[in-house]
This record gives sequence, C-alpha cells and structure tokens, in this order.
Amino acid sequence: MAKRRPTPLRTSGEDVAASKRAPQTPQTESAAFRLAFADDEFLTSEDTRGIRFQLEYLKPEFRLRERSINSTVVLFGGARIPEPGKAAWAARNDIQRANLEAASHYYDEARHFAQLASATAKALDFKDYVVVTGGGPGVMEAGNRGAADVGAPSIGLNIVLPHEQAPNPYVTPELSFNFHYFATRKIHFLMRAKAVAVFPGGFGTLDEFFETLTLIQTGRMARIPLLLFGAGFWSKVINFEALAEAGTIAPTDPDLFTIVETAEEGWDVIRRFYNLPKIDEVLRGD
Repeated sequence: MAKRRPTPLRTSGEDVAASKRAPQTPQTESAAFRLAFADDEFLTSEDTRGIRFQLEYLKPEFRLRERSINSTVVLFGGARIPEPGKAAWAARNDIQRANLEAASHYYDEARHFAQLASATAKALDFKDYVVVTGGGPGVMEAGNRGAADVGAPSIGLNIVLPHEQAPNPYVTPELSFNFHYFATRKIHFLMRAKAVAVFPGGFGTLDEFFETLTLIQTGRMARIPLLLFGAGFWSKVINFEALAEAGTIAPTDPDLFTIVETAEEGWDVIRRFYNLPKIDEVLRGD
C-alpha cells in the first residue's frame, strides 16, 4: 500500500493491537466491544454487503494505481484447456478428454498473444497493455505465463469458488487479487481494458464475453477490440446469424467483435486499432 502520511493521530492498526491487550471481562469479550473494522462477524454480515462491495473495488484499485497501471489487455478463456502434451485434468469421459486435448493449441495461442501484448507493455514501462486474466488454470495460466516469458508483470483476478482454486504460479504475486463478488471482479476486468481476447471456454467465458459485448452494444463502454479466437468453436457454440435473422440483434451487431485464429492475427487487430508500432519495431526499440 501507499506509504502512510505522517500524522500525530493513532493508527487503526495500533488500536487493533491495543484492543487485543485489553483485560478479559464480560464487556471486552462481547461482540459489541470489537472495533467495527476489525470485527469479521460484523464485516461479513448481510447488513454490511455494500461496504464489502466498496472494499473489493478499492483494494485492487489502490494496488494498481501504486503500480501506475493505466490500461490492460484482458484474456478470457477456459480453465479446462490443458497445455499441449498435458492431460485434460477436468475431462469426465474419453470424448471430453479428446476434445479438450485437441483444443490445447489455444493454450499456446493465448501464451503467445500475451507475449505480444507484454512486449508492448514492456516498451511502455508496464503502464499500458498489461495482461490480466482470471488468475486460474488453462487459458488464464497461459496468459500470465506469456507475460512472464518476456519479463512482464501480469494481473490475476481470482474468485473464491466452492472447489479449491489457487492462483496459477505465473501471476505477479503483488498483482494477485481474490474476490467474493463476480460483479466487482468484472468491473476490474473491464475498467482499464484496451482490448479483450476471448478463447474457447465454458459458462464463465460466455458470461464474460456477453457482458463485454452488451456493454459495447449499448454504449455503456467505449468500443475496443473484442477478439474471438477460433472460428470453428464459436460458429458451433453461438449462431449469431440466427440471432440477426430473428431480429433480436441488429444485423451489424456481429461487427462489434472480430474472429481470429492466431496470436499474430489478434494482436495485429489491436495494433491497427491503436496505431501501435509493429512488434519487431518494439523489440528493436524504434
């Protein structure tokens, strides 16, 4: 956190420590006596939900400001897609195993895409185009790993799930956050986004894609490059033409995103949108 300004007033930390040294009496052991900001039972109650929303927004916000991170490149994608050559850990049967392992090339594309984004971030002193993922395995791991490959920091926005999930080992530790609310997590995904890259995935990935698409479609978010990796996957999963024919979306709405196949193709869309130098020029320092 930011260095504390000098003040003659006692700090909240000092009072937390002092309260723990108070004599044990019926009064001091009562829940009512606990300092409100150090009372887990109070802070996790239904009545303080609004405060928790605010805290989940503020903590990452302060940390990212300290690092002067102005903009990000977001990678969404399936946690179940394995690294090439690795077994599909989440497969429930042979068909799923074969399909997930056949999709492992998306791990490589996500990793390479993150390398390209992070090379540009490195040239900008890691203030812009910093890679951010959901911090978990699969495509998320590939994104953070690609940033680490080129010596760049990357962000992981984990969320507490019913099954145990630890951040992947490639997230920059000081930029590894954990959330209770999907809503505040989504805010941090998109509030600095210069581009969003969506790889094949499940319900969570679809939710994140449609959230982004809806915000752009309705003008609640500025138009940015929104990339879908893998025409074969997306054409089977979502029939955009049927939606347009039904009249439930405008015929031009599919123009809000771009379908790509490779990391180079995806990064070139972003590069041209923002008039960025080519990667070879970035690497040369031109």
